[in-house]
Amino acid sequence: MSKATVLSLTAVFLGLSLGYSTASQAAPLTPHECHAYPFVRSGSVTHRQMVRELRELESVGYQPGRIDAYYPTDIEKAEARLHAKYERDCEGNASTASVNGTQGL
Repeated sequence: MSKATVLSLTAVFLGLSLGYSTASQAAPLTPHECHAYPFVRSGSVTHRQMVRELRELESVGYQPGRIDAYYPTDIEKAEARLHAKYERDCEGNASTASVNGTQGL
């Protein structure tokens, strides 16, 4: 495979990855998501909840498999972006009304 082909394939892959990331970030949180972990925590955390939190962090740009000299700053920034997404989509919205006696953040 020529160097130009490799570069072309890499550019396509990166474009698709960035497009997926942007689309994920744009998707608003649903009312169910607003009332679920990681935004509302009660009791112990299950493996399923942790996996969901990781997916949420990845949706705002966190890349857990990447070797990063900036850890933990990178995950802290992703957590801040995720919290901003929560504030935008959930706080002050009717979707944050009490559900089963549990309040958002």
